[in-house]
Amino acid sequence: VLTRQVIDPRVDREYAQPSENISDKAFLVRVPCGPRRYLRKESLWPYLDGFADQALQHIRRIGRVPDVIHGHYADAGYVSAHLSSVLGVPFIFTGHSLGRVKKARLLEKGQSELTIEKRYRISRRIEAEEKSLQTADRVITSTQQEVDEQYASYDNYQPERMRVITPGVDLSRFTSPPRTRFSPPILEELKRFLTNPKKPMILAIARADERKNLITLVSAYAENQTLRDMANLVIVAGNRDDILHLDLGPKRVLQELLLTIDRYDLYGSIAYPKTHTPEDVPDLYRYAAKRRGVFVNPALTEPFGLTLLEAAASGLPVVATQDGGPKEILANCRHGVLIDPHDKEGIGLAIQGILENRTEWKQMSRDAMRNVHAHYTWSGHAEKYIGEIREITRKKDHHHTTF
Repeated sequence: VLTRQVIDPRVDREYAQPSENISDKAFLVRVPCGPRRYLRKESLWPYLDGFADQALQHIRRIGRVPDVIHGHYADAGYVSAHLSSVLGVPFIFTGHSLGRVKKARLLEKGQSELTIEKRYRISRRIEAEEKSLQTADRVITSTQQEVDEQYASYDNYQPERMRVITPGVDLSRFTSPPRTRFSPPILEELKRFLTNPKKPMILAIARADERKNLITLVSAYAENQTLRDMANLVIVAGNRDDILHLDLGPKRVLQELLLTIDRYDLYGSIAYPKTHTPEDVPDLYRYAAKRRGVFVNPALTEPFGLTLLEAAASGLPVVATQDGGPKEILANCRHGVLIDPHDKEGIGLAIQGILENRTEWKQMSRDAMRNVHAHYTWSGHAEKYIGEIREITRKKDHHHTTF
């Protein structure tokens, strides 16, 4: 793994080490690139040609040309495209997040082209992504939505070179609830809010971000009297001491959340704890599954949907947005229902449908635990990725540059 060396008292001294072992078969090499100090990624563009030169010198020193180069993100894609051309070896690109998509979202939020350019060097980033897509033998994505919608906005869009390999996820912390009585520490916190904490739990875990669409979920619950009678709603939206001290975005979301709860008079049937620990998160999924509840992800946009996999590993059925990653996760895990995130009534009815049908709930719970481990392990991801490497190294009649 080649990365940039950083010699700066503000960061850990390990970032200055020229090399570091990851395992018996993997190691990290840090090469000098531009100033010694830490730089934001947006400030690295003038120094990337220097990084490529240092990478070539490293390859010359070890005396072996790589069989394949994998560049992650736009800046590494730019360097990898150059190295691939010089060395004559195949190049795989993973863009992760894309400049054109980010620019469109920032413009939608009302930011000006000039501000976006100044802060993010967005045109330089998009240019590097175009170069990467033009050069790459393979482009690896996490979801089909990235292929069909995000990459499709690029001039050098070549879908035949793209492969969807779902990310592996460490689900070791997420397991089904015990058959015995289960009373996790977080339950004491929830009991402060709930009149009847033994009711089934409708659980949402998300950042206090407008795109997570939590207000619509609260309204959907509030406007479905059957749902209010049969289940509690639990919303975990980060940790907070004082809402007034939060950044503008989360502050606005949480203030609106509290006003909506008050408007519908949901006291006694909705919990929104101020704090939780990382250990509480698996317990929340397990407790919701124990009480035959449902997990809900109503986000307006969801590129992947990690929480849906955590719910699946816990045996908890889900209701999720029909945008992006959830479509593919639910197709693989078969543990829930897709909804239109703008349709309040539809969200409420989807949750109600799962809660009311005990047989369907059990089937979804079983499918969830079986299928999530079949589709979303790191070993499965690695096998598919190595299969792609074998194919492109076999197909490409490349002649290694010798030094």
